Amino acid sequence: MDVEVLPTSGGAGALTGRPGGHYFGGPLFAAGVVDDLEVSLLEPPDDWLTSLPFEYVLRNIESSTLGEARHLSRPAFVKPPSDKSFPAAVYADGNRLSGAAHLPPETPVQISDVVGWAREFRLFVLDGEFRTGSQYAVFGRLDSAPLAGHPDEDAVLRFAEDVLAARGHTLPSAVVLDVGLVAAPGGGADGWAVIEANLAWFANCYAADPEYVLDVVLRAAGPRSRMSARDRRFCRYLKESEMD
Repeated sequence: MDVEVLPTSGGAGALTGRPGGHYFGGPLFAAGVVDDLEVSLLEPPDDWLTSLPFEYVLRNIESSTLGEARHLSRPAFVKPPSDKSFPAAVYADGNRLSGAAHLPPETPVQISDVVGWAREFRLFVLDGEFRTGSQYAVFGRLDSAPLAGHPDEDAVLRFAEDVLAARGHTLPSAVVLDVGLVAAPGGGADGWAVIEANLAWFANCYAADPEYVLDVVLRAAGPRSRMSARDRRFCRYLKESEMD
């Protein structure tokens, strides 16, 4: 496999129109090159997390706009639904959203209750099945470790399989699913919950098996000519003429 690093400006350059390519990188840069590369970028729907039943998320989550979030008078976790246009974080109130000052008020956001995560895991999913995964944080601090052999492995996989069995049809065929153990306020744990679904083509693999990660990434950002009919509705930047 040949790897080409594109310059920060100038688009796809010599790779324009070259068939069979894949992409790994950020969504903002992708916007300027994916058509030239003829790559399909699969992503979860912006409202996927808010569409899940409470039993899968264990917190209140709503789809809103940045303009509404700026009027918050309470602490809340605020994030862009899919891209990284401003930092996803807990904000004491709407006045603290200074990192999003450059964005218009109609920018979509998700607003959720503030919860603590005892442990957080990243799962790489292909065709509705778990392929590989990694712990990536413990009580909010980066702490990567392979999921294989982890004390929580069985519990994580049971929960993920339950979620994918019920809601996997609402996700693209290649996706990243982040799940975690919600920390109870007085200690202990409240249960397993979905943190979010992520773009596989812009996801850190942490301590997951890179060979299986690559399988997921290649499907999530591969040639449009190979994209399945099922995945067309999950494709970022696909022209209307290509949706049929």
